[in-house]
Amino acid sequence: MARYTGADCRRCRREKMKLFLKGSKCDGPKCPFESRPFPPGQHGRGRPKETEYLLQLREKQKARRVYGVLERQFQAVYDDAVRKPGKTGEVMLQILESRLDNVVYRAGYAKSRDMARQLVKHGHFVVNGTKVDVPSYRVREHDIIEVREKSRQLTPFIIAVAEAGSRTVPAWLEAIPSQLKILVHTLPARQVIDTQIQEQLIVEYYSK
Repeated sequence: MARYTGADCRRCRREKMKLFLKGSKCDGPKCPFESRPFPPGQHGRGRPKETEYLLQLREKQKARRVYGVLERQFQAVYDDAVRKPGKTGEVMLQILESRLDNVVYRAGYAKSRDMARQLVKHGHFVVNGTKVDVPSYRVREHDIIEVREKSRQLTPFIIAVAEAGSRTVPAWLEAIPSQLKILVHTLPARQVIDTQIQEQLIVEYYSK
């Protein structure tokens, strides 16, 4: 299975903004973006001509990197959003937000989406009583997500319970740390998704 194995901090520098890919490290003084807030490479400090295509490409790459999705997966998400009713860009973001790994991260049970993806792949979660180990699994309204009984004494979940409340959980989710449970009340509307992405540029990129 293809996956990115390079430095996550280079991705933040490439997009000229913090993507919070490394959890707590991104908030600390050791974050490389603080000392080198310019793109990596020998031409990083240059001033490339910002064409319309470049802006669209960078926005697409930013969204991919925030949610940890490869190009083929991202294309599939866009194609699915096109077929669904509603504005394509907003539907696309809703699909990305409803991924199981993103829900685990949003609920505060993982420091980053990469960590959440690993926890899901290792089979630590059940959805409506059924074990799910697919990070791209899409949750639905009224789903109940729980940490498996055998996994509750693992260090990541002990830390999650101890740090409960340190991160704001979006209104469309309800986290119950004492029971290591997540309730999905509804799917997120665009106005409650705080990811800094201009989805219209991504739609324009794929529409060419």
